[in-house]
Amino acid sequence: MENKKIASLIFAAGKGSRVKGYEGNKTLLPLVPKGGEVFQGDKPILLSIIDKLPKGPKAIVVNHKKEDVIRATSACNAKYYEQPELNGTGGALLAAKDFIKNEQYDSLLITMGDTPLIKASTFQGLVDGLSVCDLTILGFVPRDKKKYGVLDTNGNYVKRIVEWEYWHKFPVQEQERLSIVNGGIYAVKRDALIKYLELLSAQPHIVIKEREGKQVEVKEYFITDMVEMMYNDGLKTGYVVAADENEVMGIDDVDSLKKAQELYKKY
Repeated sequence: MENKKIASLIFAAGKGSRVKGYEGNKTLLPLVPKGGEVFQGDKPILLSIIDKLPKGPKAIVVNHKKEDVIRATSACNAKYYEQPELNGTGGALLAAKDFIKNEQYDSLLITMGDTPLIKASTFQGLVDGLSVCDLTILGFVPRDKKKYGVLDTNGNYVKRIVEWEYWHKFPVQEQERLSIVNGGIYAVKRDALIKYLELLSAQPHIVIKEREGKQVEVKEYFITDMVEMMYNDGLKTGYVVAADENEVMGIDDVDSLKKAQELYKKY
């Protein structure tokens, strides 16, 4: 999108509780370990991602160990927005609503803060897709779909993103058709985002979560709902497929961190 201003929003609020033995914010885990210590080293994941984002305004959604995240990214000229409760990807988006509504930009890139091997060209490809779409989704074709959400497509567009709890009950033939999974990275035009952010905020999922030993009702929000709303209203919700599933790999546990550290040596 030539001469268009691109803003970027990075989600870095989560605890990363499956990274056993690490109490920090997982987006600050090192890609270059030192002294044989997997949790100690240089090149934090978050900085690697920021380095590859297009030029333009940036915001980071924070919560867990937010002071550490702010300190580590102090030279990035980013704005920070706290997600007071970890209530889904849509909740992270809503936490940054002031940035989304008030910042001057034409399109917004939305990315997780724990996908260290993503390429600058992939981010740009999502933005370029907005020349013909209102929203673009990064997908990939994994060796094993595991429990990923899948893209239910109609030609070049995504009708909806179906989570594992639903698609694993589909007939086998239908499961095989749904071969592209959701990479959790998006680009969206500003005007469409602002409109559908309001609609998203009005449609929470009420779920029961354990909080400090008690069962409580929590309102959760998901970007995937916004995709389906847009498609149903006739907007163009496209997708780009990453060439290599490792590029979209998130750091979910110690094993994936070690794998990313090994792969990063080749970058």
